[in-house]
Amino acid sequence: MPRLITATDIINRAALEVGLSPVSDPVTNTDENFIQLTGLLTSAGQELVELHPWQILVKEFALTTTDLDTGTYDLPDDFCYMIDQTGWDRTNRVAIGGPLSPQQWTYLKGRDLVSQTIYASFRLVDNKFDLFPQPPPVGLQVSFEYISRNWVLLSDQSYADEIQNGTDTALFEPILIVKFLKAKFLEAKGFDSTAARAELQSMFDSRTGKDTGAPILSASGTGRGFPYLSPFYNTGDTGYGIS
Repeated sequence: MPRLITATDIINRAALEVGLSPVSDPVTNTDENFIQLTGLLTSAGQELVELHPWQILVKEFALTTTDLDTGTYDLPDDFCYMIDQTGWDRTNRVAIGGPLSPQQWTYLKGRDLVSQTIYASFRLVDNKFDLFPQPPPVGLQVSFEYISRNWVLLSDQSYADEIQNGTDTALFEPILIVKFLKAKFLEAKGFDSTAARAELQSMFDSRTGKDTGAPILSASGTGRGFPYLSPFYNTGDTGYGIS
């Protein structure tokens, strides 16, 4: 479980760093500084969602087509953006084609290619997931990963994309969100934020570099990572041929 701190703690830590005294509930406090800090915290969290595909925000969208489907599906309510190259047709065990451009989509619709279409393709239009061919084959299992816009865990264990109460917790690393809030507050007040921005950049670079694993890098061209299929690493010694 990642380290999580409440909105109250985030705001009070940022307040201390800019010379303000902490309060018991900054989210409901009527002081203009804490009203501003609360609003800026929501802005900071929503910006961080857009800046990096944080692993804690990764979710999966999956569907199985039926005989009543049109091929157009609603995206999840918390959908922010799709993670590229994660779309799969699990029925045929191949990647989904796309995203199709408007030209490619209209071309496929205009040609009689449905009978020749082996694998599914997609596009995102009007906040919906369009699957081709339309209607799609029945029983097609399709999935992709996406980044959720919901970076706030509420007290009832549901999720949201903005701060509502002091007990709400941010899913981001505490030091990162505190430094971001501090920088945004100083900038909003017209104060010098050069040092605060440097601190923020340092934390952002650190957390994005450590958020997920990384491949082994080699200038020699070797060390390409663990192979998906290799006779030396991950295939059995027996069981091949006709039984």
